[in-house]
Amino acid sequence: MMKTDNYAVFGQPISHSKSPRIHKLFAEQTGQLMDYVAQEVPAENFTAATTHFFAEGGKGLNCTVPLKELAWQYADQLTERARQAKAVNTLARQADGSILGDNTDGIGLLNDLTVNHGIELKGAKILILGAGGATRGIVPPLLEQQPSALVIANRNVGKAQTIAADFAALGEMQACDYASLIDRQFDLIINATSASLSGDLPPLPAALLNTGGSCYDLAYANQATAFVKWGLANNAAHSLDGLGMLVEQAAEAFYIWRGVRPQTTPVIGLLNDERELNSTNR
Repeated sequence: MMKTDNYAVFGQPISHSKSPRIHKLFAEQTGQLMDYVAQEVPAENFTAATTHFFAEGGKGLNCTVPLKELAWQYADQLTERARQAKAVNTLARQADGSILGDNTDGIGLLNDLTVNHGIELKGAKILILGAGGATRGIVPPLLEQQPSALVIANRNVGKAQTIAADFAALGEMQACDYASLIDRQFDLIINATSASLSGDLPPLPAALLNTGGSCYDLAYANQATAFVKWGLANNAAHSLDGLGMLVEQAAEAFYIWRGVRPQTTPVIGLLNDERELNSTNR
């Protein structure tokens, strides 16, 4: 009888996570024998919980808020994209017992934007709202697409300037505060803050989005987030949340662990159908 391999996602809070559902669907689709659970792990318990998980034979972990920087420190080896981001969302036990750290957030966003929604990034003017760990994970792949401008706006402009300086070798970026966005326009605006989940938004000028431009919220929920609503109110061609990114980054982690790349389109479609049903039944 074949042994079931164990995987998990650690974070706090974690009860809302769709990752166990996503990986169960991936495993069924690809015929992989694996189990994936969500476990509430506060930052102070991360090292002990992770060491125990791998000591008990665990094969791989996803790490979400507030553990990505701790996972970056924990890994024995880092991929280039994890090294650049200084954050890890995927840990994988290697054949020699060492732990590889990777960051699949950026490629997840890129696949959702360009493959799933056909949004052109080359030559685009891109604005990122917020200067936290999420922004660090998405800047390198966005710069690889050769946008004509990439601007990071944050209340604390110093944090935005730090990110721009850290990635200066990859391409030109600008950092500013929200007040400096007046009279500027962008083709793609990405919300990398979690504020819109609680109904809050930075002070955004109404004319910030170019005609035909798109909005993308890295956060996701069963209801439209405040930023998705802002995009719709400002006539965005696409106003999307991060559910597609969640599935795409999970597919990349699944590939790292299992060597098999699952199809994401049917999973995204199913999850969208489920949350529409949840919204209708509320």
